[in-house]
Amino acid sequence: MAAEVSFDVASPAGPRTATISYARAGAGEPLLLLHGIGHHRQAWDPVVRILAAEYDVIAVDLPGFGASPSLPDGLAHDLPTVVPALGALCRALGIERPHVAGNSLGGLLALELGREKLARSITALSPGGFWTPAERRYAFGTLLAMRQGARLLPVPVIERLSRSAAGRTALTSTIYARPWRRSPDAVVAETLALRHATGFAATLTAGRDLPMGEDVTGLPVTIAWGNRDRLLVPRQGIRAKRAIPGARLIRLTGCGHVPMNDDPALVARVILDTCRAAKAPAQELDHARVQSTSR
Repeated sequence: MAAEVSFDVASPAGPRTATISYARAGAGEPLLLLHGIGHHRQAWDPVVRILAAEYDVIAVDLPGFGASPSLPDGLAHDLPTVVPALGALCRALGIERPHVAGNSLGGLLALELGREKLARSITALSPGGFWTPAERRYAFGTLLAMRQGARLLPVPVIERLSRSAAGRTALTSTIYARPWRRSPDAVVAETLALRHATGFAATLTAGRDLPMGEDVTGLPVTIAWGNRDRLLVPRQGIRAKRAIPGARLIRLTGCGHVPMNDDPALVARVILDTCRAAKAPAQELDHARVQSTSR
């Protein structure tokens, strides 16, 4: 069931109150799920039930997406602001250093939470930030075109298209390798989420001059990339591995940019393996990393 929580975020002009919408399920150690730009927390629905069998799963709508309003005036939708805001969100929810899994923008945020020692394990699915200038221009141009399409299509047309496999493919094939698997209601909801995302422009602008992140140390990190990702091409995973040498790099066969829908069982297993690695002795974790990089 969806809920909201409000909390203070620091700004140069003093604290500002932000509000985040989230859904929570399961019990155990906390596991925070972060979606990509233009999407909403329901992107994680295909895997939540599996993850909630072992963990306290909190899927959030990032600021300016889904049911969450944009950050208050004076707060930028950039990493130096959103990452501390997510830390404040965790404190407001009474959780400390959750496991974090993120997709695309959410993967970028997850890695930054790891760098700031605000997480106990990180699973980043096709995280942003490991592109060349040309790849970034392509990805951002594609996102802008998707946004424009979502804003221009009348709602009855979106609803009609979503009722057929061909229509769902036309609407969502950029982010899914198997778009026909998404339900008609889900396709309508995520298209409208993209249409109404108040934080879209500010978030995209903040990502234009994003430096490639530094290493993430002291916790298990998995970087997973769909081999059919058409938005952030899979070779970016190699760069991510070079930037974070201790991470394991996993190929998600048959998956697109938002892999939770393409293969829920595989994605859930990757996340669960990473969470469990946080409990493993250091020598077992080192061995697992060697094994993953030798595949």
